[in-house]
Amino acid sequence: MKGRKEEYAYVIDILPPEVAVYKLPPKMRREFPHDATYAHLVGENHFTLLEVTLKKGVTVDIGERLYVGLGTRDKVDKIVRRIRYDDLQPQGKENLRVIIRKIVEQQEERFIKWLNEAGPITLKLHSLELLKGVGKKKVQEIIEERRKKPFVSYEDVKQRVGIDLVELITDRILREIAGEDPYYVFASPPPATSQ
Repeated sequence: MKGRKEEYAYVIDILPPEVAVYKLPPKMRREFPHDATYAHLVGENHFTLLEVTLKKGVTVDIGERLYVGLGTRDKVDKIVRRIRYDDLQPQGKENLRVIIRKIVEQQEERFIKWLNEAGPITLKLHSLELLKGVGKKKVQEIIEERRKKPFVSYEDVKQRVGIDLVELITDRILREIAGEDPYYVFASPPPATSQ
């Protein structure tokens, strides 16, 4: 994750210590407190999955935005490790979709800019084709529309080319987080194994 640090992340699950510590690799189990509250978070910029410990006496809610950057953190004590999608509990996986969608909705300008600037990945594959259900014909339609006038909002995209960009990008980010595709447009590639 060199150069791709998260400043803020959203809580997707809160784990009892016995579950969190048990899931740590054996060599790490001694390093982290067995009485701490652990949480799983997703970063808001690179969609990195993190496992953290919370400061003593602190409570957090699912969906809460927490500072995880350098310096003094108000609620997060330590970043334990980057985790993979498979490390999430079932409830965490369900919460992840809701929170990713919320982030995509909040960062409309970022994703509209991407749609307006997206180009080919290879001679035969355009990055727009990475969105589920967007084939070569739809790619051409999007490119022609953005040549006439750049897209300005999610609603503009829906009106002009008939796609729900929020849903398509949410789905794309989830597939990248799960490691289901060799291309990473929005998310940091998952760690090789749980660290």
